[in-house]
Amino acid sequence: MKVLIADDDKSMRFVLRKALEKQGDIEVACEVDSGSKAVLAFENEKFDAVFLDVDMPELDGIEAAKMILDIQPKCLIVFITAYEKYMQDAFELYAFDYMVKPFKLERLTQTIHRMRHFISEMDEVKQEKVEAINNDLLLKVQDGMVVIRPEEILMIERENRCSVIITAKEHYSINKSLSDLESILPQDAFLRTHKSYIVRLDKIEKLNVYGRWTYVVKLKGTKKDALLTKEKAKILETIFNPL
Repeated sequence: MKVLIADDDKSMRFVLRKALEKQGDIEVACEVDSGSKAVLAFENEKFDAVFLDVDMPELDGIEAAKMILDIQPKCLIVFITAYEKYMQDAFELYAFDYMVKPFKLERLTQTIHRMRHFISEMDEVKQEKVEAINNDLLLKVQDGMVVIRPEEILMIERENRCSVIITAKEHYSINKSLSDLESILPQDAFLRTHKSYIVRLDKIEKLNVYGRWTYVVKLKGTKKDALLTKEKAKILETIFNPL
C-alpha cells in the first residue's frame, strides 16, 4: 500500500512513518508539511491512502482532502489530529478513519487492517466489466446487467468513489474509473470536461462562469450539472462554431 503523510509537525511525521513501516506492506512514498503540498503530490503521483493532519499552513487538511478526492476519488483518507471537533467535517468527506493524537500503535494497526480489507474488496469489484458491443455498453449492476447505448448517456460523474452514468431515465453507479469509460465511449461524441466529469457534446446547453478557472455546464435532459475547466473550454471552441 502506497501512502502519503501530510503533517506540519516533523516529529509527528517521523513517528507516523516509523509506525506505518512496522506494518510490513506499507510504503511511505512521500512526506509533506502542508495541505497544498499534499494536493500537488497527488497531481503528480498516485497513492492508495493519505494520512492528513487537519491544522496545517497554506491549506488545512479538510480542504486538502476535498481536492485530493477530486483528483483521485478512490484514495483512502485518514485524518490524524489532536482535535475531535473536526470529526463531522471529516466524515462528510467520506474519510476512511479519524484518529486523535496521541494514538496507540494498536489503533493504527486496526486501521491498516481495515484498509487492506477494503482495498482487497475493491480489487474484486474491479473484476466487474464494462464491455462495448457494437458501441453499446454492457454494465454489470447490483441486480443484473444493463445494456446502454452511448447516445442515451447525458453525462458521467464521480460520486462517492464511483462513476455514475446518467441517462434521461436512470442513474447507474459502477466501479469503473472515468478514464476507463472515456476510452470506451466514442471520442467524437463525448468530452472529459473535468477530472470528475464526462459529458455528451450534443447535450451541452449553456456554460455559466464558476470561479476563475471553471464553468458550470448545463445539459439538456437532466437537472444535473457538470464542471468544465477553462482549458477544456478551449477544446469546445474548436468543436463548436463560436460567433
